[in-house]
Amino acid sequence: MLYADQGRLAEAEAMYDRALQGKEEALGAKHTSTLATVNNLGLLYADQGRLAEAEAMYDRALQGYKEAIGPQHMSSYLPALNTMFAFGDLYARTGRIDAAKEMYGRSLAGYASVQGPASKWCRELENRLQALKVASAEPNNDQIEPKEMEASKSSSSLKRIFRKLRIRSGAG
Repeated sequence: MLYADQGRLAEAEAMYDRALQGKEEALGAKHTSTLATVNNLGLLYADQGRLAEAEAMYDRALQGYKEAIGPQHMSSYLPALNTMFAFGDLYARTGRIDAAKEMYGRSLAGYASVQGPASKWCRELENRLQALKVASAEPNNDQIEPKEMEASKSSSSLKRIFRKLRIRSGAG
């Protein structure tokens, strides 16, 4: 993560690729540690704008977690919740608002049960769900007008979330 945090994405990708290969050889493709690396590689791909590859990694991680820990534990296993959260971000970025809402909702329910409803992640997910609600109320949900965001009680929070999700306003 250090290389990625420093913006050295090519080096980060090489490190993740090596780590993934080593974990797959040592632990197997379905081990939770391997799947965490798969998720991290997906996050890196998303940061690079390689959204199809990010989606494939998130899907692989989520399906792997389901097999490794069982579907009944998905809502209480933080790495799986983190992948659901990232999947929600990806869906929002690609305009699949209903899928984003579903993934955010699943991760919100899980975080609320594991960390409590007042946790940082629950608040963040509630904000993102609110942002999607505002976005989906617009005729063209990928273009949010600044005046509608200004009218919102938490407009600065919504603006920040829209930037994170790369939902652009028509004025920018």
